[in-house]
Amino acid sequence: MTKNAFEQYKARILEAAKMLDLRPEEAAALETPDRVLEKTLSVKIGEKTLEYPAYRVQFSNARGPYKGGIRFHPEADLDEVKSLAAMMAIKCAVVNIPMGGGKGGITFDPKKHTKEEIHALSRAWVAAFHDFLGPDTDVPAPDVYTNAEIMGVMLDEYEKRAGKNAPATFTGKPLSLGGIAGRDTATAMGAVFILEAFVKQKKWEPKNLRVAIHGFGNAGATMAILLHERGYRIVGVADSKGSLIDGDGLDPDALEKLKQEGKSLVDAPGKTRGKPEDVLTMDADILVPAALDGVITKDVVENFKAKLMVELANGPTTDEADSLLEKKNVPVIPDVLANAGGVTVSYFEWMQNRKGENIAREKVNEMLREHMEKAWEEVSRFASEHATTYRIAAFSLAASRILEAKRDRGLTF
Repeated sequence: MTKNAFEQYKARILEAAKMLDLRPEEAAALETPDRVLEKTLSVKIGEKTLEYPAYRVQFSNARGPYKGGIRFHPEADLDEVKSLAAMMAIKCAVVNIPMGGGKGGITFDPKKHTKEEIHALSRAWVAAFHDFLGPDTDVPAPDVYTNAEIMGVMLDEYEKRAGKNAPATFTGKPLSLGGIAGRDTATAMGAVFILEAFVKQKKWEPKNLRVAIHGFGNAGATMAILLHERGYRIVGVADSKGSLIDGDGLDPDALEKLKQEGKSLVDAPGKTRGKPEDVLTMDADILVPAALDGVITKDVVENFKAKLMVELANGPTTDEADSLLEKKNVPVIPDVLANAGGVTVSYFEWMQNRKGENIAREKVNEMLREHMEKAWEEVSRFASEHATTYRIAAFSLAASRILEAKRDRGLTF
């Protein structure tokens, strides 16, 4: 039976607890949210009344304010939001930024609503949870089907209610409202920096490495372009409609332009087309799942050909698949490290807002590289010293940092 998202998180905490020899009370402290908030939003627009469930979960502020995105999705629910908030706490601790975990959402399909309705629901979400937000309390950001525009609307609603300017309350904002250069590419850029550090450590040559990317949204497409620029050969890509495979290499810039025109990857001329899942088991050196959770299953791994997997998506690998990858000696750079570039640059945005500064894109990327390389060095060293996977190493490091902060506050378990 497949675990739900929060059960999977707890299973990974249990693995870290065994590695760190934690007492049951200490492990339990890493499994319990600080606050779970639920509301029903009700918005009247003309003759129409919209009512949808909304959430915010706050998970461990021992190291700093809660931090995490807000998603608008018809399948968003409390279990999902709770698990993602917990993962944000781990993610922030892995890259050692002084923030905790948070996640929020509204259970609705934004594709079926007008911009006016989406903006009204965005303001209603802030109205519902306003008392629990703030630059020193909880700092939301974009997530699934939310973006800089939505963050601008939410910031406006928050500041009206607070009666003051407070740009550091939200990150991922438009540049005109205190957003930061480089946030749009940060998730992919962070993963590239981690991959480059891994490749350098293994003494591999980028020009000899074939990369397959499952998912061609913002993060997947950006990573494809960045790797192509660095000499990696992109041999397979997939979106929701299908896949393209070319052993000689694809041009991700041209494919991104195609997507911007509203077309699918399968509309590209002269390439081998297939199902989206075909790239998961194709002949490549590096696989990057960059779209959905749970796509790397036991069946996929049984036909796996890649010698490294980089989890750009959140939760792409099932527990069964993870165990089999370990048995097959296929290293996995886990999501809590691989895609932490986004929250790291959000932290930089929060810092720049607090200081009243504007950080240039080149400086942002320089700071991001430094953070990601340091995090990789620490996770890699822990994995080597304890003969464990990068996932268990990342969770163990994060757990130890969160618990250290709790102990230093005089908290007992």
